[in-house]
Amino acid sequence: MKSIAAILLASAAMIASSNAMAAPNVVVSIKPIHSLVAAIMDGVAEPTLIVNGGASPHTYSLKPSNAKAIESADVVFWVGDGLEKFLEKPLQSLAGKATVVELDDAKGIEKLKFREGGPFEAHDHEEHEGHDHAHEEGHDHKHEAEHSHDDGHDHDEGEYDMHLWLDPANAKAMAVEIGKTLMTADPGNAKTYQENTKKLVDNIDVLDKEIAATVEPIKAKPFVVFHDAYQYFEHRYGVKTAGSITVSPENTPGADRIKQIHAKVKELNATCVFAEPQFEPKLVKVVTEGTNAKSGTLDPEAGTLKAGPDLYFQMMRGIATSLKDCLS
Repeated sequence: MKSIAAILLASAAMIASSNAMAAPNVVVSIKPIHSLVAAIMDGVAEPTLIVNGGASPHTYSLKPSNAKAIESADVVFWVGDGLEKFLEKPLQSLAGKATVVELDDAKGIEKLKFREGGPFEAHDHEEHEGHDHAHEEGHDHKHEAEHSHDDGHDHDEGEYDMHLWLDPANAKAMAVEIGKTLMTADPGNAKTYQENTKKLVDNIDVLDKEIAATVEPIKAKPFVVFHDAYQYFEHRYGVKTAGSITVSPENTPGADRIKQIHAKVKELNATCVFAEPQFEPKLVKVVTEGTNAKSGTLDPEAGTLKAGPDLYFQMMRGIATSLKDCLS
């Protein structure tokens, strides 16, 4: 006959096994959001990432393995159809049993409208050819009246810049929403999610102060980016983007656009022009040719970084350091 101790040990093992099995299948769209979710799920389970490696949500095509993951998901986190347009229909058709959380709707998120005109170009420009949705992402705020989709509805495609995570205040709002969702989906691990959410928010506060100090010396120096993905970073820290080579990274800018940005770079004198690892670097060389501008690389979607709970912090520090190194 088994001893009471052995029975208790077996029961504890069964409970632990049951809790492990109960951990929800969580699927996340892109690396920066996956990092936040992974930090909150630390010690429970690892979320599945859709846009992995060096891929970009602007040009991504869903793979069969992604479809399978969505189909078996209990919870799906994404920013919204203004960024991961490729996910809109699959989530409707495959994620029937999942709780789908669109993080651009999280409480406390500040959304900025995309910029247009001049150095940020208008969406009905030459490079809009063949673009069947007037932008999914990095174009931000100032234009309200002229945009063809602007009827005051918060979810109009392209009305808002969707690189929300580049403001740590937004990242904290997302973290709180992620934590609440996981606590509801998996009450057995609610305490872990709650503790991890608090730890993550505290760490983001520390990061925020660190980045502000890093970019303080270069705040007044204008720079040009590959695509207009950085408005939230600018808004938070007071750095000054002078324009973007392209509005939509899916579309190659035309000759007139290149000429316009080249003139802008020359006019600013010795600014920096930043490429992105996922997109065509030779365009940056064309734009800087014959000017005093230096070039660098920014990675707002963390394409070069390994997915995981530390990625968000590495990405944000990387942007701040790249700006300081090039502009100093």
